[in-house]
Amino acid sequence: MAHPAAFGLNVDPNAGGLAIAGRIAAIADSAGLEYVGIQDHPYNAEFLDTLTMITWLAARTSRVHLFPNVANLPLRSPAMLAKQAASIDVLSGGRFELGLGAGAFADGIAGMGGPRRTPGQARAALSEAIDIIRASWAGEPFSFQGTYYQAPAVQPGPRPAHPVGLWLGVAGPRAAALVGAKADGWSVSAPYVPPERLPELNDIITTAALEENRDPERITRLYNVMGLITAEDRGPFHGPAERWIETLTSLYTDYQMNAFVFWPSGDRERQSRIWAEEVVPAAREALRDPAGA
Repeated sequence: MAHPAAFGLNVDPNAGGLAIAGRIAAIADSAGLEYVGIQDHPYNAEFLDTLTMITWLAARTSRVHLFPNVANLPLRSPAMLAKQAASIDVLSGGRFELGLGAGAFADGIAGMGGPRRTPGQARAALSEAIDIIRASWAGEPFSFQGTYYQAPAVQPGPRPAHPVGLWLGVAGPRAAALVGAKADGWSVSAPYVPPERLPELNDIITTAALEENRDPERITRLYNVMGLITAEDRGPFHGPAERWIETLTSLYTDYQMNAFVFWPSGDRERQSRIWAEEVVPAAREALRDPAGA
């Protein structure tokens, strides 16, 4: 059975934009969207800490799930990140998912005291972190000795309130295989991975999942789509609602993506409302009846 389509909105962690962040999260919550995603770039002086902001938003919403899109692993130790994730999940009543990235912007990471890693090192560290996080969420004492992380005597807890999804924000073929082998989902952005690259990477994810006897249909494949809903049709991510519905239907049926988070490139609050109240309901209907789309 195909993974049902899910939809969400982006919220930026700007320190000066808390009011609009709260309103956009409220739009997602009241409209019945599944997700609110918040980017995590701790070295950005204008940004609040993403996990703290997610806790703040969780207290102001009641249904929508929130996730870092994606958490910067080099600046967050895996055992502590696992505890933070479980804590937010408990406090929110089971509404937290963990997006996790190997770390972009090497200069910013190094400037805050984080490690400077090659792509291969970052990928290996990400794999180790997944093992530590999974063990932490299991709730039993454990130890871990890896190349990049050591956790000699972890006393984990509390357990998350629900099975937290662990989604990787990666774009390369080898990292995509890690999604299929170990993760619950994939979070990728259209500007970095355009639609024409999706089939190749999705096939890698599916193959890796099958090799590990995991069900590829259960993997969340989340696409961050940036653009505008506007009368002028300039392409798949810039046009009227009807054009967006065609784009989303195609991404789901032809490109294997099953979750979509909208990042308006301008007029964020109004655009977010149009997405939640007009585009998403029509897209859900089109996906229930693809022949009529």
